[in-house]
Amino acid sequence: MSDDDMKAELERLRRENAALKKGASDGIRMKVSEKGAVSVYGMGRFPVTLYKEQWLKLLDMSEEIRAFISENQARLKAKD
Repeated sequence: MSDDDMKAELERLRRENAALKKGASDGIRMKVSEKGAVSVYGMGRFPVTLYKEQWLKLLDMSEEIRAFISENQARLKAKD
């Protein structure tokens, strides 16, 4: 690999690294997993991955989940 090729590859890697760092700081993001599920990143150490039917069922329960959280506020901990 020539010197110019090495410099071009280094610059490409720097741009790719900067783009990845920017994406990581944007907060929550989603992608389709290898198995066709929806993975949500940025909520914790690991992604939350469910199939579309599971997400839809959970979203349909959003009011119940909010009510449960309100009713149990004193016993629940918050993550900083």
